[in-house]
Amino acid sequence: MQTSPDRHEYPAHWEADVVLRDGGTARIRPITVDDADRLVSFYEQVSDESKYYRFFAPYPRLSAKDVHRFTHHDFVDRVGLAATVGGEFIATVRYDRIGADGTPASAPADEAEVAFLVQDAHQGRGVASALLEHIGAVARERGIRRFAAEVLPANSKMIKVFTDAGYTQKRSFEDGVVRLEFDLEPTDRSLAVQYAREHRAEARSVQRLLAPGSVAVIGAGRTPGGVGRSVLGNIRDAGYSGRLYAVNKALPEGQKELDGVPAHRSVRDIDGPVDLAVVAVPAEHVPEVVTECGEHGVQGLVVVSAGYAESGPEGRERQRALVRHARTYGMRIIGPNAFGIINTSPRVRLNASLAPEVPRPGRIGLFAQSGAIGIALLSRLHRRGGGVTGVTGVSTFVSSGNRADVSGNDVLQYWYEDPDTDVVLMYLESIGNPRKFTRLARRTAAAKPLVVVQGARHGAAPQGHAVRATRLPHTTVSALLRQAGVIRVDTITELVDAGLLLARQPLPAGPRVAILGNSESLGLLTYDACLAEGLRPHPPQDLTTAASAADFHAALSRALADDRCDAVVVTAIPAVGEGSIGDAALAQALRSASAAAPAKPVLVVHVELGGLAEALSAAASTAPQAAAGTPSHTAPGPAPVEELLPTTEAPEGAHLIPAYPAAERAVRALGQAVTYAQWRRDAADPGKVPEYEDIDEKGAAALIDGLLARGQGLTLGTDDTCDLLGHYGVQVHRALPAPTPDAAAEAASALGYPVALKATAPHLRHRADLGGVRLDLADEDQLRRAYAELTEQFGAPEELRPVLQRMAPRGVDVVVRAVIDPAAGAVLSFGLAGAASQLLGDTAHRLIPVTDREATSLVRSIRTAPLLFGWRGSAPADTRSLEELLLRVSRLVDDHPEVVAVTLEPVVVASHGLSVLGASVRLAPPPARDDLGPRTLPAY
Repeated sequence: MQTSPDRHEYPAHWEADVVLRDGGTARIRPITVDDADRLVSFYEQVSDESKYYRFFAPYPRLSAKDVHRFTHHDFVDRVGLAATVGGEFIATVRYDRIGADGTPASAPADEAEVAFLVQDAHQGRGVASALLEHIGAVARERGIRRFAAEVLPANSKMIKVFTDAGYTQKRSFEDGVVRLEFDLEPTDRSLAVQYAREHRAEARSVQRLLAPGSVAVIGAGRTPGGVGRSVLGNIRDAGYSGRLYAVNKALPEGQKELDGVPAHRSVRDIDGPVDLAVVAVPAEHVPEVVTECGEHGVQGLVVVSAGYAESGPEGRERQRALVRHARTYGMRIIGPNAFGIINTSPRVRLNASLAPEVPRPGRIGLFAQSGAIGIALLSRLHRRGGGVTGVTGVSTFVSSGNRADVSGNDVLQYWYEDPDTDVVLMYLESIGNPRKFTRLARRTAAAKPLVVVQGARHGAAPQGHAVRATRLPHTTVSALLRQAGVIRVDTITELVDAGLLLARQPLPAGPRVAILGNSESLGLLTYDACLAEGLRPHPPQDLTTAASAADFHAALSRALADDRCDAVVVTAIPAVGEGSIGDAALAQALRSASAAAPAKPVLVVHVELGGLAEALSAAASTAPQAAAGTPSHTAPGPAPVEELLPTTEAPEGAHLIPAYPAAERAVRALGQAVTYAQWRRDAADPGKVPEYEDIDEKGAAALIDGLLARGQGLTLGTDDTCDLLGHYGVQVHRALPAPTPDAAAEAASALGYPVALKATAPHLRHRADLGGVRLDLADEDQLRRAYAELTEQFGAPEELRPVLQRMAPRGVDVVVRAVIDPAAGAVLSFGLAGAASQLLGDTAHRLIPVTDREATSLVRSIRTAPLLFGWRGSAPADTRSLEELLLRVSRLVDDHPEVVAVTLEPVVVASHGLSVLGASVRLAPPPARDDLGPRTLPAY
């Protein structure tokens, strides 16, 4: 690397892997003196036209002087970056700092000329756009605020790269050249452009994995059994629509087939492209396979091989090397230690997994980080897929294993616009990039339901997962996911229950629920479950056990036609006796009634009678009978209730009605749908971040800069805290120290009676219940008596650190906190002070910046919120002032990322106004915001 004294140290942090427009990857890194041969080779592969566009004249080859200039950089005033695939250059970009006269300059000059060159074979892949993002970030880091570029008018592709970037621009035309100037400060438009490009690239990269035109299974054993041979058989048996190959280097010479599939000893021997390789060889042989795949042009890998990060430190390093190796060739990886992928589309029919059966085709996208949970989910969906009016299945399935490369974020990008997926179900054991996941989840949830269950909630993430450190507890992360529209559930049973409802039924318009059925007891259980879920049920309508299919049809029709009803739960138990209602007749009755009112969801609770199910079926024919001549295969014990209803084919466009074995499960799924539907309605009008005329942003910035000049991180003293908060209109009741009784009396005279005497020692702070606070001291005698009692009970003043404050109006004590988490971002939290938040965890959270509507919902989302709204005849608190306080704290942290923590405790919210009685602020250099920088894949 470059070591000359006039050059800075090699900036390794500029190296990055990126996903390109077509879904392939490239590595971006600084150009060094060691790249001379690569640069020459790259230039020789560029067309004469592209060279002309770059240099404005015929330029067939680079001179030695050119090579020296383009490979020697100081990484400050002169910087060059290259995009590489397979270690070779495919594109370059460089900037040179210039002064006002356009000549080379050094800092403090803040403008630079920028120029690109992209190999013709790689044009149209979005390489230049990615390079522009990265060279722009480098320039900002080096104090450059503006780029200038001169482009020939005929070079429309490069002009488009600049104009589409979203930066603020100026354009001029002189001497036959278009001159573009643009500021490098990110704008809302430039970030939107960046996110849109990221979405297209990552979605395309997953699409290439899930819909390949050809697949090679590497490691397909010569004898039956084994992982590779199983995957090969599963792909073949699923009727894969593309070309399938078996690869095993131990195949005998001359063997051309394996299980009827063309067989080869190496990927290199395959005549034609291979889009996807499933790797099932021992971990020590994987590097050789990756090299062969990369050289053959394979686009992606599914690595089912184990022995990586899940096995310990040595395996973790092996996993890092695997990812770096694959990315060298532009390949993306699912795995390692993956269960596989499935695509049920009739255009693909791919089962590149260890699942022996392909799930039913359907509209549910399924992601699982765990292979075992993936198996369980596929099994449950297969078993539960039959509904009252048809079947529901899976569109695509991804089990990511150690998710060393492709993660849930990537798959979300794909499912967001996948026309075959209506509902997304995800089992996550870790969230590698919570900030990005929250952003993508919010966008996805606005278009289609996203249901998530998270494992490893109370412990460390699985060994195989690279996870960013977060200081937030799981409950806070869950609250932030719900704010983003994610439907959070606790078990995979709830995941399937919610998924089937959302995939089959419309969203409810509200929480009003009609209940009808042939069991009064089951109706009452359903009613109670609705109340527990916060729904508003109508009294159950009992049709009696003698109800016929026509009775069910009439009752359901009336309920769906009722404007006071938003959803219907139908309860049904088997009836005993001649002429009792059959499942097929019930299904037809419910189907026809719901088809007449397709805008309201219908659920069925269909309960069998435990161990009596088989006997009842035989006695009263309440279960479907086998056709004549068909042998009966009855498993021991009762059949699953979901299988008691026939999976008849639904008419085109009809909603499928989900059936549940218990009222609680059906109602819980309905409650989640109601909450999600309300979020969708609220997301259409999220509110705004209000402006306050009395906020002094510049004054606060100057104060923060001055304070940070004292050190890297500090907790502010009382005066500085009050000053900083005052710049944002947050007034703190000052507390005066009272080290002696005389000092306390003097402070009280300055403040004015009545006063409060408080001990601020850590073990007594905010603990009125321990007696460390004396309130409503009306005169000096009461003050001196309280002071003596306090010191007699708890110790000397130097231990208690007593302070004096003027009494605030009585009200409800609350606490407001804001913190910047390195993984999730800035978070605003709110709860009642004391036991409610500390002991019961009754705290609500929102991501910053908070809008006015979010502040309103934040105040109302804690369980103890009724205390703020006149509970049991008390005076309602001034929640409008409380919401304004939350918004001002949000603005402070959002405007100044150096404010890494704020605590206001207690805040007394009275009937009119509020009083901030305690405050603390911590400052530190702001953590890096990778979501504002250029697109990159996680580093390995």
